Amino acid sequence: MPTTGDTASAGRGARPGADTGSGTGAGPSWTALRHLRHLLDLLDQGAPAEQFAPPAAPARGPGPHPDGPDAAVVAEATRVALRIRRTLGQHRRREAELAALFDTAGDLARLRDLDAVLKAIVHRAKLLLGTDVTYLSLNDDEAGDTYMRVTDGSVSAAFQQVRLGMGEGLGGLVASTARPYSTGDYRDDRRFRHTSTIDGAVTEEGLRAILGVPLRLGTRVIGVLYAADRTARAFTPDEVALLSSLADHAAIAIDSARLLEETRSALVDLNEASRTIEAHSDAMRRAEDAHDRLTDLVLRGADIADVATAIGTVLQGGTLIHDADGTELARSGTDSGQPPALAVTASRTGGRAVSADGTWVCAVLAGPELLGSIALTGRPDLGDADRRLFERAAVVTALLLLQRRSVAETEDRVRGELLGDLLTGAADPASLPARARRVGVHLDHPHAVFVLHSATAARQRLLAAAARVAHSRKGLAGLHHDEVVLVLPTEHTGPGQGVGPSPGPGVGVGPAAASLAGELGQALAGPVTVGAAGPVTGPGRFPDAHAEALRCRTALRALGREGTGAALGDLGFLGVLLGDQTDLGGYVRRTLGPVLDYDARRGTELVHTLRTYFDEGTSRSRAAEALHVHVNTVVQRLDRIGRLLGRDWQRPERALELQLALRVHRVQWPDDSTALPPA
Repeated sequence: MPTTGDTASAGRGARPGADTGSGTGAGPSWTALRHLRHLLDLLDQGAPAEQFAPPAAPARGPGPHPDGPDAAVVAEATRVALRIRRTLGQHRRREAELAALFDTAGDLARLRDLDAVLKAIVHRAKLLLGTDVTYLSLNDDEAGDTYMRVTDGSVSAAFQQVRLGMGEGLGGLVASTARPYSTGDYRDDRRFRHTSTIDGAVTEEGLRAILGVPLRLGTRVIGVLYAADRTARAFTPDEVALLSSLADHAAIAIDSARLLEETRSALVDLNEASRTIEAHSDAMRRAEDAHDRLTDLVLRGADIADVATAIGTVLQGGTLIHDADGTELARSGTDSGQPPALAVTASRTGGRAVSADGTWVCAVLAGPELLGSIALTGRPDLGDADRRLFERAAVVTALLLLQRRSVAETEDRVRGELLGDLLTGAADPASLPARARRVGVHLDHPHAVFVLHSATAARQRLLAAAARVAHSRKGLAGLHHDEVVLVLPTEHTGPGQGVGPSPGPGVGVGPAAASLAGELGQALAGPVTVGAAGPVTGPGRFPDAHAEALRCRTALRALGREGTGAALGDLGFLGVLLGDQTDLGGYVRRTLGPVLDYDARRGTELVHTLRTYFDEGTSRSRAAEALHVHVNTVVQRLDRIGRLLGRDWQRPERALELQLALRVHRVQWPDDSTALPPA
């Protein structure tokens, strides 16, 4: 009897030539389509990776065969589904981490019990890092050691009561140096000072891999936060940064609790002490209100400009926020300016806000990693309470920047993959427009391709500057074959101007390339060379446009035009030749072949002499001076060139061809004047 699917198919009527499961039709079979639907269901259900494997094809009968077109469709769909599953998993993990950090910040605003806050932080550290045990120790200044305060997942009573001397074990080293340390297998790691007490407790608990980060109040370390596993493994930089952020929150909780204790103690003092207590209480309430306000902004998805405005309002001053490279991210109530580098370094080292010429500066940190800085202007008299509030604002800003970085990394990865597929032409052209629209790029509009080079700035700095341009103008930026490439819509390729349609490749985008070279050169404080091509429309034309832009960039550098931008159409006859001539090597060989061969066989410099002769206006004496040889030597070399090329080599028409071939040879082989084009 026919199945339900067969009946439905028969009821609707099969299209002539359609594939109904035999695997011999023009499109995917019904079996392949059912597997594609099955993949979507697995993604929706969050199924494990092993369930995504395609079903084994039967030896006979309908269905996708191992060497048939359906098998290829199913295999490719499975690979794409697994890639999507990995991306979704990364998103879920990052969202869980950020949510836990935000929850911890909320606890600081609500909880007053130090034990409850520390237990919540230790428990969240265990959930986020997925380790077997997490724990927190505090320093005992009087005893000169550090003791276990809170544990989660521990089963050993001896481990829960262990005390470490300063510099002993991993925790003692973290406490004494104020730096994070990790070990993949503590028992065999000789970097740490082992003691029988510590080793016995660690062995009884069964711990192998341990990560410890300091709890810091300013420059003083008050304890250590740990994450540990009972199996050997390595901790990633992301895990170190995450545990460091939780440690910063734990330090804030301890600081707040100690301030409250100081306030309660001061209540029994004289009237002057009472006034001090009241001032402390007001400062704490104000700090808590400010922390609540800033945390609420982050939780509601506010941007960095909203946080800058809120900080300025709370502290009654102007606010500037920069990233780690010194690029301004937001400002409120003040003029633009660069962050004082020395002040940022001092704040990063000391862990406190510092004053520089009446401006307060606080480094924005995620553990040891510098994410940026906040500058507060108009408040040279910042008191201790407001200073502490300013430092708390830096912690909240760090959370927002971590969130922004996570989103940006995901978006840049998607954009980079799209750019690579556009420039290589390897992907299905029909799928590219839809992928581009998801990141705000419309390939049905004309786009120009720009290849960038900087001899002074690092490639990553150039890429970062190009990415900022791409984001602001709805384009794409990325690395392609180790070259920084920009793809921009032509209506946005220059500040305040459009390029518009042009009669052919390389014509019309030259002014945009020149403008882009100036803009990037100013941003990087060094020359940036930009080769351009386009505009082009549709995915299929991008590979050729990229190749043309790369040739243009190479020609600009070979011609000594570093720091400029142009298209091939702007390079005169050389540009036309580079853009249209398909056999440049053959052209050079036909024109200069005898001289090139002679230099190659005998190690002479006839090509260099000929180029210098033309460069010096066909003056033998000036050529001799430029070559640092006697004029008779130049005469002899020119005679040899004449015998090789023919007696008419100095006629205007022939001389023009020779000069053009010499120029092309220099552009195509800029580092080797004796290189031979293919025969």
